[in-house]
Amino acid sequence: MKEFALIFRLKDMADFKPSPEQMQERMNWLAGIAAQNKLADKGNTLLPAPGSAKTVQTDRTVTDGPFTEIKEFISGYIVVKAESIDEAVHMAKGNPIFEQVGGTIEVREVLKRD
Repeated sequence: MKEFALIFRLKDMADFKPSPEQMQERMNWLAGIAAQNKLADKGNTLLPAPGSAKTVQTDRTVTDGPFTEIKEFISGYIVVKAESIDEAVHMAKGNPIFEQVGGTIEVREVLKRD
């Protein structure tokens, strides 16, 4: 089974004001993934806080980042186990929080070194 990062993005942090009921719906969604033993990492922290990310380049220069061109706020992530990216996308589609407050979920395969 492969692992996929589900990266939650919002256009603006001001958009992220879900009600307690909406948060409970999201927790139920997360519990459903965990009950199937498909939750590999519940990172779920806010990444990064505004102004807190830096990138060190190969020549050791430091820039704001990691991606200064991104205009969205990364509100969190989880890592799920799935047979394919299509299965991981299906899990992401079930997240109710983005139907309620907008935003996107980016799905990326986690590459592992042996």
